[in-house]
Order: sequence, then C-alpha cells, then structure tokens
Amino acid sequence: IAKHALIDSIKILLFVFLFYVVLSFIETKISKKLDKSNKSAPLFGALSGLIPQCGISVVAADLYVKEHITTGTLLAVFIACSDEALPILLSNGEKILSVIPLIITKFLIAFITGVIFDMVLRKNKQETINHLKHCEHSHTVHIGCCGHEIDNDNESILKKHLIHPLFHSFKLFLYILLINFIFGLLIELIGEDNISGFIQANKYLSPLLATTIGLIPNCASSIIISELYLLGGIGFGATLAGLIANAGLGTLFLFKNLKDKKKVLMIMISLITISLVIGYITSLILQFK
Repeated sequence: IAKHALIDSIKILLFVFLFYVVLSFIETKISKKLDKSNKSAPLFGALSGLIPQCGISVVAADLYVKEHITTGTLLAVFIACSDEALPILLSNGEKILSVIPLIITKFLIAFITGVIFDMVLRKNKQETINHLKHCEHSHTVHIGCCGHEIDNDNESILKKHLIHPLFHSFKLFLYILLINFIFGLLIELIGEDNISGFIQANKYLSPLLATTIGLIPNCASSIIISELYLLGGIGFGATLAGLIANAGLGTLFLFKNLKDKKKVLMIMISLITISLVIGYITSLILQFK
C-alpha cells in the first residue's frame, strides 16, 4: 500500500511541478485576462480534464482557490476527469470501443455544464465581482504559486520560476501521499471483491454505488470502476456515472483550501447530481447493460 501510494504521488508531483513552472511565467497574464477568456474557458477545462492524470484536478482546484478560473471551468475539469480509467480501458481489446463514446459523452457534459454555470453566475454577477476584486489586488501585487506576494522586479528568476514552484509542489506531494495511503489502506481492508459482489447484487443501484465510489478522492476509485466494468460487474451507464463523479484529489484540495465551504458544497452537490442523472438516464436507455 505504501509503495503504490508513493509511486502514484510521485507521478502527480512531477506533473504538478512542471505545471507550476509554466504557470509561474504566465500567472499574472492569466489573472489580468481572465475576464476576456471566461466564455471559452470551459472548453479548455473540459479538454484538459480528459488527460488521464490525477494532477489535473488538483491544479484546477488550486487555480480556482486563487480565482484564476471560474466555477464553470472547474466543474468542466472535474466532470471530464477520469484519472487512470482511460489507460485501463484502452488496454482491454473487448471494451476498447466503449472508450470513444465515454470520452465524447464526458467531454460534452463537462463543456455544457461549464458554460451553463458560467452563464448563470455571470448573470448574477457573482463570478465577475469576485474576479474584479482579485484583479484589483493583482494589479499592485502579484500572488505567487504558494500564495506569497512577489515583487516582480526584485524576485530572482531562480526563486520565482523554480524554488517557489518546487516548494508548492512538495507541499502538495506530502498531502497527496498521506491521502493516497489512507484510502489505499481502506480499499485494501474492504476488498475489491466485496465491492464488486455488492454492486452485482444490486444492479439497479449500480449508478448510485458507482457514483459513491467515484467520490473517493483517490486514483484507486477510477481503477475500481474501470475493472468492475471490464469484468461485467457494472454497465456503461454506471461506469459513466462513477467517472463523472471521480474528480480525484481535486475535491479534497478544494475542501482543504477554499474558505467558502458553501461554495464547495454547491460544487459537490452539482457534481453528484449530474453524475446520478446522466448515469441513470444512460443505464435506462441501455437497460443497465
């Protein structure tokens, strides 16, 4: 368990570190131009979420906490995320054709959800007001990757583009390692066979159960869902529901760092609702196959 937790966490560390190095060069521009890119942001969020990597949702959650992306964009990333599911499904010859409709469906749902949320929140001026406050602060002080204030004129290139991203990534690594170990231990104690047997005995509850598994903030949840689908334990609709709800460690990062817990709750309720609605509609159409 410790070995797998360490390996998974190191993979995320490498990805997040590279992302934050790039972000250190463009962070100020993102802050100043966010209002111009809001309309297309959910599209890029949905596309980036399709990348089979746990770190995507963590990075998106961090950008959301720092008000660089909108609620719609964050949801687009979360919904599109599948963590390790795609490589597992692609490795199976019998189920490989189901990957295409899975990706297309998740992308469309992510994009449409993101656009709708941004339209509603922008209409209520909630996102705009929050963003203006952030931009007003950013015009005088640049907020770095670790939440510290940076004087762009005096900050050394090494410190700004290497030390700060490395420090921030390492903090995330320690947190992710702990979470991976805890949930890996819980899954080991419960047993994948027990989970599979319970789901097979409750076919009509499979979208609900898959959604519940998908909410586990760990790469193992997407692996369990994928393996259950490959073994015939759950149908396509339940698989879709579980992978929509599966936003990896991004949700945990959001709970930990976003002070507005009502907003976190709204995001989670939205994610669960979309997952269940799409999962049950798809399952009914396919007769839970």
